[in-house]
Amino acid sequence: MDKKILNHFKKHDPLLYSFAVKVGALQIIEKENPKNYFLKLCREISGQQLSEYAAAAIFGRFKKLYPKGVSPKAILKTPHKKLRGAGMSNAKARYLKYLAAAVVDGRLRLNELDKLSDEEVKKELLQVKGIGPWTAEMFLMFTLGRLDVFSHGDLGLRKALRKIYGFKKDPSIKTVEKIIKKWSPYKTYAALILWASIETG
Repeated sequence: MDKKILNHFKKHDPLLYSFAVKVGALQIIEKENPKNYFLKLCREISGQQLSEYAAAAIFGRFKKLYPKGVSPKAILKTPHKKLRGAGMSNAKARYLKYLAAAVVDGRLRLNELDKLSDEEVKKELLQVKGIGPWTAEMFLMFTLGRLDVFSHGDLGLRKALRKIYGFKKDPSIKTVEKIIKKWSPYKTYAALILWASIETG
């Protein structure tokens, strides 16, 4: 992690910093090429409410359905049963079709998302059935490379907050906001520390 970011946590949240030192190296948050935005959204939808391992396995099978590459038009032509055969739930198979349709008919202009603010991106994505706040936030973090994003609905982050800050049950959003305010403008990297801390003693 960038020394500047580490120093920010050291100054503003020494407790989080202590865990950052424990977990060591973390992935670097970078912006994806816009041509990959659609594929990344498919990945986020397919991985909803699944472990990292299960999500990766299903997404791998999904990509094999499209030897020429995953595209909105290709998904619209894919029978529902075929998507189910790759491991998608009924709902997720429909959500992928909704996403593909939104891109094809121009309701969702993926190439323009990077020009928008975080809140504007979320607003655009949330208009597509099957994309909720969590999916939009993961897209902001790991596809658009936004550095100041936190997902209140992520179970792993809530678990890590309980562990690091000693809460016996999930803290209120107001309490969490008070904590994460100190992390700006690097909430995304703080989230990476939290996720990694779950595996750290």
